[in-house]
Amino acid sequence: MKMKTLLAVIALLASASLADEGEAPERSAFFGDLHIHTTYSFDAFMGTVRTTPDHAYRYAKGAAIPHPDGSMIRLTGAPLDFLAVTDHAEYLGVHAALLDPDSVTYGHPETSRVLPDETLSLVEYYAYQADMRRFLASGTDITGKPVISWAWRKIVESAERHNDPGRFTALIGYEYSLSPGVRHLHRNVIFRGAEAPEWPFSSLDSANPADLWAWLDGLRARGIEAMAIPHNTNQSDGLAFPETTWQGEPIDAAFAAARMRNEPVVELTQKKGTSETHPALSPNDEWADFQIVQYYLNKAENKDPITVFKGGYLRDALLTGLEMEEREGFNPYRLGVVAASDSHVSAGSYEEDRMFTNRANTPQSRGSAYGPDRDSWDGFWTPRHATHGTGGLAGVWAEENTRASIYDAMRRRESFATSGPRIRVRLFGGFGLAQAVAHAEDGIAAAYRHGVPMGGELSGSGGRAPSFLVIALRDPASGWLQRAHVIKGWIEEGERRERVFDVACSDGLTPDPDTHRCGDNGARVNLADCSVSRDRGATELRTVWTDPAFDPAQHAFYYVRVLENPSCRWSTWDALRLGIPPNPDLAATIQERAWSSSIWYAPDR
Repeated sequence: MKMKTLLAVIALLASASLADEGEAPERSAFFGDLHIHTTYSFDAFMGTVRTTPDHAYRYAKGAAIPHPDGSMIRLTGAPLDFLAVTDHAEYLGVHAALLDPDSVTYGHPETSRVLPDETLSLVEYYAYQADMRRFLASGTDITGKPVISWAWRKIVESAERHNDPGRFTALIGYEYSLSPGVRHLHRNVIFRGAEAPEWPFSSLDSANPADLWAWLDGLRARGIEAMAIPHNTNQSDGLAFPETTWQGEPIDAAFAAARMRNEPVVELTQKKGTSETHPALSPNDEWADFQIVQYYLNKAENKDPITVFKGGYLRDALLTGLEMEEREGFNPYRLGVVAASDSHVSAGSYEEDRMFTNRANTPQSRGSAYGPDRDSWDGFWTPRHATHGTGGLAGVWAEENTRASIYDAMRRRESFATSGPRIRVRLFGGFGLAQAVAHAEDGIAAAYRHGVPMGGELSGSGGRAPSFLVIALRDPASGWLQRAHVIKGWIEEGERRERVFDVACSDGLTPDPDTHRCGDNGARVNLADCSVSRDRGATELRTVWTDPAFDPAQHAFYYVRVLENPSCRWSTWDALRLGIPPNPDLAATIQERAWSSSIWYAPDR
């Protein structure tokens, strides 16, 4: 591109940024959490949580609510734009109902057997949880449909009370929690409007997610629109994104269509790990080792590390989808992304410097401090949950802050994920997009007219390489931006390929044309006080990038990942406040990040 044209692109994109922030663009960025548990989830209740969906919505809107440890917790930054309470459908509300005079099981003779001892240790808690699962599965009337309907009605009514179109969106939802063995095939079900069924469909109704899709299709036929969002695919042992159905049969076009109709997005990151990719799957990606959870969730000890990665991470699934599309003509894995907290205390802990956890909520209980009976980390056993993070946030580009608009953004996959900060990331792709944007008065409007946003599909290149408009804006309450990647996956002569391209660098740096990497911008973290370099990084990154190795005959996908400068991890903040060294088993720093949904390219058939 000639220098004059390049300067024009930069100038017009700068004006587009001003419009984006001050003049109400076509679509604005909204942030929220689609995965929160309250006292109506059996595991949250057994973890001494007594806060309700009303508390969860009040917290999201900026109010303080009680933590199980007796403290008060609240967001330190701006309120969220939207929230979904997603309590487990399995045994929904059965414990809380025993204590509520309005429920049909209040005063039940089995109450003392079912309610937990709040002084249980972690190991005792897991044993009690397993015993309760067996008891509740035995057919007691404590778990009957009247109880489930009572709790579900409470959840729906709470969402209706707190939904405030244009200001705050309260989405109706729940979690379908299928766990064959210790492998996670969990999904959050999110409803578009105020209409909801009499009770939720759970894994007790069917242990096949395809039956959940059929149930959702049935609701849709009745005018009730909803979607399922898989999460913790990193814990699935490869079952989240298989190359066959869960019955071992070949995937066909009908199965692929049912999945895409009912599961357009996946939860990419949350406190129990990130499911983008794994170093074993992406050895040439220097940033693949981010919030990797190494052990299964439903065990107290660090035993039986996860060893099956294929089929459990999104980038691998996107590549599997390209293979199927090239071979069979359909793709069950055209998945957009969101993120969430999966908090079980009615409130998400999104910032590294204010981590709060379940139950005990102390640095010692979460493995970031060695406790008063020791004077060093020597011989310390680090609990498996010490590798967990603070949780993420979902972002959407929507016309307005309403249920329909937020939901529809996810449905068309114009959604993105962050590890907690409110980084705004945008991606558009098209043929001739660079020229269209360069000559437009409104760069964003031109990108919509002459290209597709994240979640979209490109075809019919005419031999031209696609260009991508990449925009990332820093969260003013978080770190400065270091770099933006475009991550490409494609199929070449039947083989899957992937590559990370740095496309925008901070501090005046440019990607090396051979390695496609930005140089080190010099940002550092002082572990003595967690201060960071305040003269390094960018408030925004933006560029128009053209694929330098495009082959119009190859199926491909492209998505953006944006990195902040390094900063202290939550465990380091805990240690700093206690005046002890950070746990050497844990990463001392973190690079917060955001991911866009993909844009797909398919050759003309």
